[in-house]
Amino acid sequence: MALRLSRSIVGKAEADAVSRVLLEDGYLGMGNEVRLFEEELAAYLGVLPTQVIAVNTGTAALHLALEALAALRDAAGGEVLVPSLTFLASFQAVTAAGLRPVACDVLRETGTLDINDAEKRLTVKTFAVMPVDYASNPWHLDEVHDFARRKGIRVVEDAAHAFGCVHGGRKIGSFGDMVCFSFDGIKNITSGEGGLVVAFDAQAARLVSDARLLSVENDAEKRFAGIRSWDPDVKRQGWRYHMSNIMAAIGRVQLARLDTEFAPARRALAALYKERLSGLDGIVFLQTDPDDNIVPHILPARITDGRKDPVKQALARVGIPTGVHYKPNHLLSFFGGGAVRLPAAEQLHAELVSLPLHPGLSRQDVESVCKAIRETLATVSVT
Repeated sequence: MALRLSRSIVGKAEADAVSRVLLEDGYLGMGNEVRLFEEELAAYLGVLPTQVIAVNTGTAALHLALEALAALRDAAGGEVLVPSLTFLASFQAVTAAGLRPVACDVLRETGTLDINDAEKRLTVKTFAVMPVDYASNPWHLDEVHDFARRKGIRVVEDAAHAFGCVHGGRKIGSFGDMVCFSFDGIKNITSGEGGLVVAFDAQAARLVSDARLLSVENDAEKRFAGIRSWDPDVKRQGWRYHMSNIMAAIGRVQLARLDTEFAPARRALAALYKERLSGLDGIVFLQTDPDDNIVPHILPARITDGRKDPVKQALARVGIPTGVHYKPNHLLSFFGGGAVRLPAAEQLHAELVSLPLHPGLSRQDVESVCKAIRETLATVSVT
C-alpha cells in the first residue's frame, strides 16, 4: 500500500460489529447500540451518560452545542471568538447556529488561541469563545476557562483532534462547559462518521439531545427503549443529526482499541519524528506542554525560511504525501477574505506542513520520511 498521510484503521472486529447490527439487531437507525456507545463513552470520560450526546459529525456537535447555549442565553446573533487556524467546520458551525464567528490570532509556537488577541476582539455581543485543540494540543486550556469566567461568556471547546488526550491530569471531555469531538474516519477513534457533545449544563444537554432528533421532546430515550414518539411535540428548530446504530457499533470497537493500540502507536510515531528531526535546520515542531498526555491526530511542522512549497514538492516526487492544516478562515471569502490581518495565523499558514501520521505506519515508514526530509532540506535553498 502506498504511504498515506492519514487513514482509517479498521478491521475484522469493526466488520463483525456492523454485521451484528445488520443481521441480529436489524434496526440501523438510532437505538440500543447508540445508547451503549454513549454509556461507554461516559464511563471512559468519567461523566454521566446524560451529559454525553452522540451525533453524526463533529460539525453537528459544534452546531448543536452553540445553538443550545445561545438559546439559554437568548444570544441570537451573538459573536463567538474562534482561532482562525482551524478546520472550516469550526466557523461553519458558528454561522449555522445563527451566530457570528470573530476570527482571532493564534500563538506561533502552538497554533492555538492567542487569549490576548481574543480579549482585544471582545464586544458586548460576545457570547462564547471556542478554543480549538489544534493538532490535539489543549494548550493552556485552563487560561481560556479563566478568561471566559472573568468575561461572563461560555466555552465551546472544539476537541475534534483531542479524543483520548489528558490535560492537567484530566481527560479532555471530563471537564469544561461544552466539549465537542469528531469521530470521522481519520480521527483518534472513528465511527465511520460521527461526533459527540459532552455538556456540563443539564439544560443545554437536554436541548442538544432533542435537537439531534428534530427537537422531538425526549425522543432519544424512547428510541433507546425501542419505541417511537407517535404523538410528539416540538417547540424549537431541530435537525437530523443523530448517530446510527451502525456508526455506534464501529465506534464501540474503536473505543476499546484506543488506549491499548491507537494511542500508544500515535504517541510513539510522533516521538520518533521529533527525535529524528528536532534540531534540524529548517523544521520546527509546535510546542506542547510536557505535562499533557497528548494523542496526536495530525503532526504539523513549520518549514521555515520560505521552503514550505519546495519541500512539499520534493517529498511528493518520492511518494511522500503531506498536508496543509489549515488555511486560516479569515482568508476565506465567506469569512472576510482577509479584511483583518492575523500575523501569526498567516505566518503559520505559510510554514506548516503536516507529515504522515496514523497507527498504520511502521517505524520504518517514519524513518524513511525523516530521511527524505533531511535530504530535501539539505538541497532546498533558503528564500
